[in-house]
This record gives sequence, C-alpha cells and structure tokens, in this order.
Amino acid sequence: MKKPELLAPAGSYEKAKIAFLYGADAVYAGTTKLSLRTRTSMEFDDLVETVKLAHSLNKKVYVAMNIYARDNEYDLIKEEAKYLDGLGVDGIIISDGGIVDVVKEYAPNTEIHISTQANVTSLHNAMFWYKNGAKRVILARELSKDEIKYMTDNKPEDLDIEMFVHGAICYSYSGRCYMSDYMAGRSANHGDCAQPCRWAYNIYAEEVNKPGEFMPVEYDERGTYIFSSKDMCLVHDIPSLFDINVDSLKIEGRLKTEFYLANVVHAYRHALDDYEKDPENWNSEKYFVELDKARTRGITDFFFNNKENKDTQDFSGRQYNPDYEFAGIVVDTDEEGITTIEIRNKLSVNDKLEIMLPEVLEPVNMTIDKLYDFETGEEIETVNPGVKEQKVKLVLPVAVKKGFVIRRVK
Repeated sequence: MKKPELLAPAGSYEKAKIAFLYGADAVYAGTTKLSLRTRTSMEFDDLVETVKLAHSLNKKVYVAMNIYARDNEYDLIKEEAKYLDGLGVDGIIISDGGIVDVVKEYAPNTEIHISTQANVTSLHNAMFWYKNGAKRVILARELSKDEIKYMTDNKPEDLDIEMFVHGAICYSYSGRCYMSDYMAGRSANHGDCAQPCRWAYNIYAEEVNKPGEFMPVEYDERGTYIFSSKDMCLVHDIPSLFDINVDSLKIEGRLKTEFYLANVVHAYRHALDDYEKDPENWNSEKYFVELDKARTRGITDFFFNNKENKDTQDFSGRQYNPDYEFAGIVVDTDEEGITTIEIRNKLSVNDKLEIMLPEVLEPVNMTIDKLYDFETGEEIETVNPGVKEQKVKLVLPVAVKKGFVIRRVK
C-alpha cells in the first residue's frame, strides 16, 4: 500500500505549526492577493517562517495562486512567482491557464499543482494539464471513488493525484460560484467569497387563490439554510482511499480555528497510520468520535461512494458544536509544573477539559481544580477571554508542550 500524504490548511504561521505538530505531512497557504482565501492569506514574512519550519521537519508547503486573473494582475503574478520560486516552496496551486504559463517561465524550479477550482473531473482533463507542465492535479470534489480509481490506474506515474477528504463543500460546482459577487459584490473567483450559501433565508409561497399574497415557509425562528451544504467527511473510507492509490488527502479549512485544525489533522493522522499498520483490525468509529468533537455542520461522503447520492444538503440551521469548544493553547510550563495556556473561551474551576496529545488519539481528561491569575499567581474562580490575548495558569495531569490544544467539554 502507498500511504497518501496528509495535507492540511494553514491560514497563518501559527496554524501551520499546529498542523505539523498534530501530524500533517504538508500544508497549503495563500499569498496576500492571489489565492481564493484572501482574508486568511499569509504575509510573506510568515510564509518564509512556514517554509523554514516545514523543511526543517522534512515536510512541505504549497502556495495557492488560484484566482482567475485579469490582465492588470499579471505584473503581480510574475513578481510573486519569482519570489515563491526563490523561497523554495514545494508547489504553486493554480486554476488559470494564463498563470500556469507565467509560473512555468518565472518559477521554473517549482511544481505546478492544478487547483480543484479548475474542475478536473476526467483523465483527459488531467492529461491536458500534465502536458502543459502540471506535476499534480487536485480533483473536483464531485467525483466518485470509481472515477478516481480509473484516473490513478491510467495516469502517468509522475503525475500526482490529490483529493479532498474533509471540510466544507461549496454549493456550486467545485467552487465556481458567482452568488457572492452578485449578492455582496465580493468575487469568490478572486478569493473574497462572502459565503452567501451559508446565510439563513426566508422563503415565501404565493397562495394559489390570492395572487400577490405570500405565506412564509418557516423552518424555525432563524429561517432555513437551504443552500448550506453538509461538510465532507471520508474518515470511514480510509480503506478505499488506500485502494484508489491517490497521492495526497486534503483537508479544507484555512478559515477555521486552531481547535478545528488540530482535531481534524489529529484524527486523520492516526486513522491513516493505524490502517497502514493493521488494516485487518482497523475500525473507523474511534476516529470519527474525535472528528465529531469539532463538527460544525452535518457530514456527508458526498459522491465518493454513490454518484447518485442526493443527500448533500444540511438543514440543521446554526453552525456550532453543542458539546465541545476551544479552551486554549499551551504556551509553556514552568519548573514547578504549572502550565500557562492562552485561552479562547471562558474557563472556570470545575470545568472538564480534554488535552489533545499528538502521539495518541484519545485525549487526557481532567477537571480544573484550581486556576491561577497569569500576572499575580493568585487563585481565581474564572477567567474570560478579553480583546487581547488572555492567559491563565493551571496544573495539568500530563506533560505538555507549547502548541498543544485543549478542549472544554460544554
């Protein structure tokens, strides 16, 4: 079996560190203006540090330059292509054929990866990009495992296949959406999607016998989320993912928190490693239990197992997890064994916590007996996150390192 690469999102340098800590083989990030997540793009200084860290760990960094470009943007594209080539990033993710041509010329030492935004749905399409310089194609999310298997069985050996395994699914075809541009004046194809498919809507039906009079169709008091797709989750399909022989498994979520990132990367890392070691006794349930602690919507395998699957919409309303939330990140532990964490939500004495250790799947459970003020060291009963970074001290039952993520059981 060929174990695929586990590829995680890195909306910042801090998130890249979390991704690597919890087991990602590679991360993908965006440039400041030329990727499809402009609101979470890395500044160049952070990108430099991310590449240094990755290469020191023998891991990789791919950078998205996957907008659909206008002619007035090509001077910047050329400049950034040269910069990324000199920086030594491991691949540039591209949707636009014009940008492919530029990158071939201005970043000749860097791999070209074709974005999911380019809608690669066939071997013929993959071969087109391969003949035009692509080292990897990132498949459209609408493909079934049989279609992917056909591509991996028949592709050139030196063409990599990457696919999404977890995260948000766009309402439109692999991200080719104009709803945001039309409704909010923010182009999804230029990295500034307002995500109107996630908004609540109110629907009105015209009464048959009363033209011009409309009756509301109500789901609940918040409206209905008719365009909000479920999140993809293929952790149950790890055996099939090995069988179809893809090169890289991608997690969506550059906009998500460190809490979400650590949870998802952690679960997939252990699921992949455990299956490789002992496929006969592997069972997906315990990995799904961990993933479910960071769930924000309903989940689906989309078209992966069933091309005719129509169960792709989630009508559950608000997007939050009722059972767990982000408690904080470990900052350091002093000589007396007292740990400082940077909190993300309110913490109080008697709260139940779960400490996520990268090397094991199951978390360490604890109840907060005492909290200490970060500045004075005095005992306190509760602490709230403020506008600035808020820290608190407490004693943990296990040795931890900087960057470990802690959950609170709500």
